[in-house]
Amino acid sequence: MPLQSRRFICTFALPLALAACSNPEGASTTESGAAMTTVYASQNRPDVRGTQGAVSADHPLAAQAGLRVLQDGGTATDAIIAMAGVLAVVRPHMNGVGGDAFGIFYNGSTGEITALNGSGRSGALATPDFFRSQGLDAVPETGALSISVPGAVAAWVDAHERYGTMPFEQLLAPAIRFASEGFPVSRRLQLDFESQGGALNEAGKALYLPGGAAPPLGSLLINERLGETLQQIARGGKDAYYQGAIGARLAALVEAEGGHLRVSDFTAHTSNWVEPLQRHYLGHTFVVMPPNTQGVAQLSYMEMAKAHPIEALGHNTSAYLHTMIELKKLAFADRDRWIADPAKADVPVDQLLDPDYLRARAELVDPNHAAESVAAGFGEDLSGLDGGLDDSGDTVYLTAVDRFGNAVSWIQSNFAGFGSGLLDTETGVLLHNRGALYTLQDGHPNQVAPGKRPYHTLTPMMALRDGVFAFTLGTPGGDSQPQSLLQIVHNLLVFGMTPQESIEAARFRSMEGLPVSLENRVDALVIAELTALGHQMRIIDGWTSTFGGAQMIYREPGSGTLTAAADPRREAYALAY
Repeated sequence: MPLQSRRFICTFALPLALAACSNPEGASTTESGAAMTTVYASQNRPDVRGTQGAVSADHPLAAQAGLRVLQDGGTATDAIIAMAGVLAVVRPHMNGVGGDAFGIFYNGSTGEITALNGSGRSGALATPDFFRSQGLDAVPETGALSISVPGAVAAWVDAHERYGTMPFEQLLAPAIRFASEGFPVSRRLQLDFESQGGALNEAGKALYLPGGAAPPLGSLLINERLGETLQQIARGGKDAYYQGAIGARLAALVEAEGGHLRVSDFTAHTSNWVEPLQRHYLGHTFVVMPPNTQGVAQLSYMEMAKAHPIEALGHNTSAYLHTMIELKKLAFADRDRWIADPAKADVPVDQLLDPDYLRARAELVDPNHAAESVAAGFGEDLSGLDGGLDDSGDTVYLTAVDRFGNAVSWIQSNFAGFGSGLLDTETGVLLHNRGALYTLQDGHPNQVAPGKRPYHTLTPMMALRDGVFAFTLGTPGGDSQPQSLLQIVHNLLVFGMTPQESIEAARFRSMEGLPVSLENRVDALVIAELTALGHQMRIIDGWTSTFGGAQMIYREPGSGTLTAAADPRREAYALAY
């Protein structure tokens, strides 16, 4: 039954908490004899609707900056750049000018779809022997050896040059102000800093964990050096970053710490306009990034779901969740075996997305047992050396639709919380650790090599209906991204939920092997049934970022009005006008 069709009469409602409600279809009895039960509201944030434009971003200050750009006549891309800049300041542990970015663009005038790969590459010195000579059999998760060239700044500029209309310097003004003058520290930011700051260098700890604790609640967090760096980027574009003193300083820091990046690796960096991948599902055309991202896994997951009666299984029943978890394992087995930089490795995309192949793969799901491990469908078995690619992922997703019908689905990231842990004191830049996802395994397509992009978890999405923009959708969360996105798509298109309900509905996250995290808003009987099937259940109380933090902008097919949704699992906010 669609979630919003359940009828409860509530005596009170607390956002993000339980509500006591009367259920006419069967409930427990209180001491007074009244029929009562405890349920979660189907939606605890209101719909955000507009007619001209909409934004959704991972922080309210970013969403405000983006909406202001749209109201001033800017394009969706202009709004994205303004929001991306703000997020680089107010979400410093998750993303920034030291990280990577990807974007998918819909042209409202022509219907053209384009995609921008804004991920960086390894240094010219980055051979397997470079790591092995230091006694390593895997790329470190943090530190200088985990750093590839940051690509976000070039992506901002390249997107603006193609689709922006407002002055680039004006778009970065809010970010510069928040860095230079400060922004208020929230409880969520405090918790993130204290739980994720263990790998920070001394400069990073001095800024983000002064005295061993996060800055006080409501205090202003100021990074003046980052403000100066953003000002240089605003005036000089990507050349100021990659060809100038900023890149030289960052390269010097990495070299001094033993990494493989040099100045020449920064000066050689380019982002690339690429052909996005597109496949049909549930009456829509879904658009994702090609390799080096896990977009292939997203589409193969969808294609395999066609072989199962998703609607008949029912929303968040044990049969539905078991099927989705087992299909994820199949999609990820192929992903982990094959996804890499297609400029440096053979990535068999057509074979991975072949409908006949995926139909046969989907039939491997055992309805009575959870699989502890799943092999790739083809190719030599290369598993075992570096482990799987499961990760928590610290990322921001942002999206915008403007009055001209243009839409952008954008994502940027440091990878792990605080990335590599290296903060440069002169530039205020925190460097990501996306290079941690290279493997040293001989014969693997994702084996580290000079000038090679790493495998990437970032997978923004866009959907078209009859060739016309329908909705954007994305989420942070590393490996949880394809899992969360397909659950949300099913909520929206199969189970009849609104965009906000689709995002808020309880989700699972399958880890490598048998462990599965599941939000506690799922019936206890379902949890027991999943356990009986062999899943190792971890029940998560409340609203946490374990399951990402999704955002969406949905265009109504009849009226063309816009509905923007944002996930309460993070501090994300949506605005429209």
